[in-house]
Amino acid sequence: MKIIKNALRMQKIALKHLKCGDEIGLVPTMGALHEGHISLIGKSKKNDDVTIVSIFVNPVQFSPNEDYLKYPRSINEDLCVCKKYNVNYVFIPSSVNEMFKQEHKTFVEVKSLQDVLCGQFRPIHFKGVATIVTKLFNISYADRAYFGMKDFQQFKIVEKLAKELNFRTKIIACPIVREQSGLARSSRNFYLTTEEKNISVNIFKILKTAAQDFKRKDLHIIKKNTVTKLNKIKNSKLDYAEIVDFNDLSIVADKKTKKAVFVLAIWIGKTRLIDNIIMIKR
Repeated sequence: MKIIKNALRMQKIALKHLKCGDEIGLVPTMGALHEGHISLIGKSKKNDDVTIVSIFVNPVQFSPNEDYLKYPRSINEDLCVCKKYNVNYVFIPSSVNEMFKQEHKTFVEVKSLQDVLCGQFRPIHFKGVATIVTKLFNISYADRAYFGMKDFQQFKIVEKLAKELNFRTKIIACPIVREQSGLARSSRNFYLTTEEKNISVNIFKILKTAAQDFKRKDLHIIKKNTVTKLNKIKNSKLDYAEIVDFNDLSIVADKKTKKAVFVLAIWIGKTRLIDNIIMIKR
């Protein structure tokens, strides 16, 4: 395993592999690696000749009042994880300036998808995500990039970005990895107290009920019942809970819809959690 801290050097190494005919897999992360990230690494190791894991807490996707400074950082532990799972390269930019110099003025936006759902509450977030992903694709020359489905909106934005900007990189969707309790794995779970974790397990239970009801109940009733249950979770505040189209994130109201996603963002204490469940009517 090699640790690369310079973007140009990483790009030159990737280009060399590309010229040799190697297929490259990219696992973009902000560190604090957990079982969800490990599952992405496993997919790349299975599919690709070379696996690159990037670790960079990206400041341009955080608003001034968000948790950029306190976001979990555990670089030594992360490197141990990468070594254990035979990652070929870990790209860790030496500083923010390595990726975003002070004069940096170029940003990427996916306007049709970025301003809804989480975008209503985090207005600069997805512009920052789209920009860093674009840079990582260009640095890594990745054939495939692996994204977990926990942040469904992010996945759809990256998917659309790659398609419309003609990147060579194929976006691979990977299932949500959950703790035994059902709580979706997230680096921000580190913020939760034991009591808050116990409370948070109700989120997935409520989503599973919504998915079961999707097969036989009206969408309006499903949403109403789900929101009512979510609002009853102790010490919580709901940002949004919506049933959206699987392809374009538009709000679904048509009873004939066969495939939709129930997406939500909810605060448990001071921690904002996101989750979703794909709902299929057979």
